[in-house]
Amino acid sequence: MSHQTQSVNRVRDQAQRQVHDLNGFDYGAPAELYPSRIKKGRGRITYKRFNTAAEALRFAIEEIPPAVLLGAYLEVDEARFGVAEIRFLYDSAAYPLKRTVTED
Repeated sequence: MSHQTQSVNRVRDQAQRQVHDLNGFDYGAPAELYPSRIKKGRGRITYKRFNTAAEALRFAIEEIPPAVLLGAYLEVDEARFGVAEIRFLYDSAAYPLKRTVTED
């Protein structure tokens, strides 16, 4: 098997695991929120550790302005979740915490 084919298979397998991780996501697992690598701008978030992923998701969506959250990611059980996945997990019916009502 060529190196290119192996790379494509590895990317496909990683994408399938990521989708599975979203469907069977453990909201009670410890989580870490990593900031964007962009250094400029006010309101930049810093690395934070949370006892549960649900708390990390709440913080990311409810406390951090969307523009500041861009480029940040959540790590849970060695899996990384970007802004779109963070939003998906927060909006999921499986999300265990009460959401703050916000006007969009």
